[in-house]
Amino acid sequence: MNSNQIQGMGLGMLSRFAQSSWPDRFGIRKPFERLLYSGSKAGFQLAGVAARQFSKGSSLDKTQRLPSAPKGLFDLSLTEEQQMMRETLQRFARDVLRPAAHQSDHDAVFPDSIRTQSLELGLNFYAVPEALGGMAAEQSVVTNMLAAEDLGYGDFSLAASILAPMGVANALTRWGSKVQQEVYLPAFASETPPQACIAVMEAEPLFNPFLLSTTALHTGNEYVISGEKSLVIHGATAELLLVAALLDGKPAVFIVRGGSEGLSFREEQGMGLKAAQTVTMHLDNVIGEKLGEDDFDYTTFLDLSALAWCALALGTSQSVLDYVIPYCNERVAFGEPISHRQSVAFIIADMAIELESMRMMVWRAAALAEAGKPFHREAYLARLLCAEKTMKIGTDGVQLLGGHGFTKEHPVERWYRDLRAVGVMHGGLHL
Repeated sequence: MNSNQIQGMGLGMLSRFAQSSWPDRFGIRKPFERLLYSGSKAGFQLAGVAARQFSKGSSLDKTQRLPSAPKGLFDLSLTEEQQMMRETLQRFARDVLRPAAHQSDHDAVFPDSIRTQSLELGLNFYAVPEALGGMAAEQSVVTNMLAAEDLGYGDFSLAASILAPMGVANALTRWGSKVQQEVYLPAFASETPPQACIAVMEAEPLFNPFLLSTTALHTGNEYVISGEKSLVIHGATAELLLVAALLDGKPAVFIVRGGSEGLSFREEQGMGLKAAQTVTMHLDNVIGEKLGEDDFDYTTFLDLSALAWCALALGTSQSVLDYVIPYCNERVAFGEPISHRQSVAFIIADMAIELESMRMMVWRAAALAEAGKPFHREAYLARLLCAEKTMKIGTDGVQLLGGHGFTKEHPVERWYRDLRAVGVMHGGLHL
């Protein structure tokens, strides 16, 4: 992706950047503008990354909390900045992610070239407050949701890989203590942001994220975490992890640095999400920091994660629909396109109806979250609907392609495998 393709994104970010005064105080406005415009195989002893040296940056007067975006009536119209961002991300999804998706899935690897190009989009800056070098001035749950949907249109697995670090930054901004924000968030606004991920899932039948087997003990000034996490996105290469564990019988989230003593991993390829390089992570008396202070809300933490997965699924489901329509119009059987048959046409119509229903639910929940209003009910219903209907859309997509749907010659089988993650995953991403 060249600089012309990402210039639209840069312009959108500059519109907010131009209103900030801190770049002039530090004399970095011109360099930063140029930055915006420029536009494994493993056993259980798989070595994690060497611990990144996070150091305290600028001191804050107080903990940074992004204000809620004032909302009136539920409005589906996008701002000029959001529309500009969407156009850029849609081009990126179409021109960069989609061509790389098949080989990435086959190799079960997230290519370095995709990671490099995705960093040029500057999405992490939207998660970090201005006082710590980022671009965020208010909560942007809807914008994050739109970004996930557009990236998911390119490829579900690659999009999850791109968004995982941004999710960690979002959680630190929303709940991190003053010291935690000073230490960790500036790195996400740097030229080389850390690889980061969220670990909630455990290999339990009918896993309940409120009934965790991973536990944390408070000993002195430290928290000691023990347990095992499953399907951790890029866990073996993560430099920073947010790990869910029970503390005194209640779920909490802890910050764990990559390379910490007691961390070990083993490869865990699933049915889908292959390019996300998911692993099982074992914690043996690992030292961590409890995320946030008294304002941490574990239910909201999970709800925002669920909406992120739903948004990804919207994009991938749209890919399925956009693929099967021309296929069915061009595929001839018994002397006419198969789309002329009512049974086929009705399936496609149902796919479109279900997709728009899911989109309405997800957008509504994200809008409430951004406005600082209760959204647990809406997020729960959105997850239920997406878990059921995205799998149906994936299944119908394979069915409409007939024998072709069973082969890797067409991408629908990959989308089918990836979409099934929506009903399984907890954590991993965060809006």
